[in-house]
Amino acid sequence: MIEMKSVSKTFGKKKVLDNLYLTIDKGVYGLLGPNGIGKTTLIRSILGLYDIDDGEIIIDGKIMDSKKKNTGMIGYLPQQFGMFKELTTAEVLEYFSILKGICASDLKKEIVRCLSVVNLQHDRKTLVGALSGGMLRRLGIAQALLGDPKLLIFDEPTAGLDPEERMRFKDIIASISKDRTVIISTHIVQDVDVICNHILIMKSGTNIIQGTKEEIRSFAREKVYRILCGDQDKISGKRYIENIEEDGGTNYYKVLCSDRQKIGTVLSPTVEDGYMSIIKEV
Repeated sequence: MIEMKSVSKTFGKKKVLDNLYLTIDKGVYGLLGPNGIGKTTLIRSILGLYDIDDGEIIIDGKIMDSKKKNTGMIGYLPQQFGMFKELTTAEVLEYFSILKGICASDLKKEIVRCLSVVNLQHDRKTLVGALSGGMLRRLGIAQALLGDPKLLIFDEPTAGLDPEERMRFKDIIASISKDRTVIISTHIVQDVDVICNHILIMKSGTNIIQGTKEEIRSFAREKVYRILCGDQDKISGKRYIENIEEDGGTNYYKVLCSDRQKIGTVLSPTVEDGYMSIIKEV
């Protein structure tokens, strides 16, 4: 679905993407990486919002070009977006449908379909200004679905949502992911673990590690220890303390260790452990 060949992008003297190669097929992908590593640049390059300096980005066999309109190929939900508060949800989707070039004869049916997918079909006459934060985010997802694009990109879609709305988002992704490529850029590793079946970890502008959840967990296999607080100075090799846990009045460190330890208890790794092992090089 997506193929990036030797892609480079520079801002001033900083090379954010440098000779990057990446192939993404159908499925739900979680894009993880530290702040400032280049995730937004990667997304905007795929969208054609940025002119890349070198290389090619090919989507569904077509070379992306920022000078050409690609509105029908990709559905996009940015982290921050604004909508006309004085319009109803249906009117907002009508506006975006026109921008996307959706045929007038299909417009009403398409609006109903997209509102139904995000469970806003009973709020089609509700003003945008009256929507809760979670409902507004779902309306943003609905506009991304207009035209039935086979590539969907969501940037921090669960940021600021309560647990109920985060669960709704998971259900929406499950309902729309068949025969599509969905990329979710987020810093919430737990959401990736629950929602995605493929993970992309952007370690640098030249290196994206790609794998299933099990493959990412394997990076931290036999490296995660539960160690009594106060014993951290006994740890050998490189280490990274992930958090502190309390159990029965006793505090423990959860630690990533590069070497096998003679102290503590080995834990089964999570996706977050695998991610931190890659990023911290433990």
